[in-house]
Amino acid sequence: MGEFEGQDIPDDEVDLDPGFSDRFERQFRPACQLYLISPPAIDSGFADRLAAAIDAGPVAAFQLRLKGLDEHAIAHAAEPLQRICADREITFIVNDSISLAKRLGADGVHLGQGDGDPREARDALGPKAQIGVTCHDSRHLAMEAGEAGADYVAFGAFYPTNTKEVHHHPEPSILGWWTTLFELPCVAIGGITTANAAPLVQAGADFLAVCNAIWNAEGGEAAAVKAFAALLGSSE
Repeated sequence: MGEFEGQDIPDDEVDLDPGFSDRFERQFRPACQLYLISPPAIDSGFADRLAAAIDAGPVAAFQLRLKGLDEHAIAHAAEPLQRICADREITFIVNDSISLAKRLGADGVHLGQGDGDPREARDALGPKAQIGVTCHDSRHLAMEAGEAGADYVAFGAFYPTNTKEVHHHPEPSILGWWTTLFELPCVAIGGITTANAAPLVQAGADFLAVCNAIWNAEGGEAAAVKAFAALLGSSE
């Protein structure tokens, strides 16, 4: 959190200079990694699909995002998926619910703007939990999340997506702005495929959060992960 001390919170009404990051020497950051998000609905066979995807190539994290189910149903669905991630040392993230993340002993929680404060999550989940915050297209929200102790910020949706209704469409330049100024990782999200991911990686995304392009891939999830692995490997 110290890197945010003394920084002015930007006004999102003032347009970001698209060439902002080009004026600075790019600092070293680890290569961009893949962050899987579950499909909106899963069945009993999804555990095998998750294992196949994770085994096909490098995956940094998996987020369980199931809307419209009560906590007990999500907890039941989470058990085999969490075990698969633990066996493979993949970070297991719960979407939205601090209480569910605590109940499951998850590795972390991803919070939308209405899902609670990172400080609250830290108090509930402990110092090792990974806490992410959706920041849409807002530099202001991202800096507030950083000040509140988030472990990563997520920007998007960068491209059209059917996963959820979106009203915010940032330009890739927000990723360059963020990674130029701050060490805290940033996640790019929203309609990302192997065909459109390159500008996000080049702009500075630390992680690509991907859903439909994996689980609805014509060749299956394993082939899709391999394709992303090839893309991200070539960008190093």
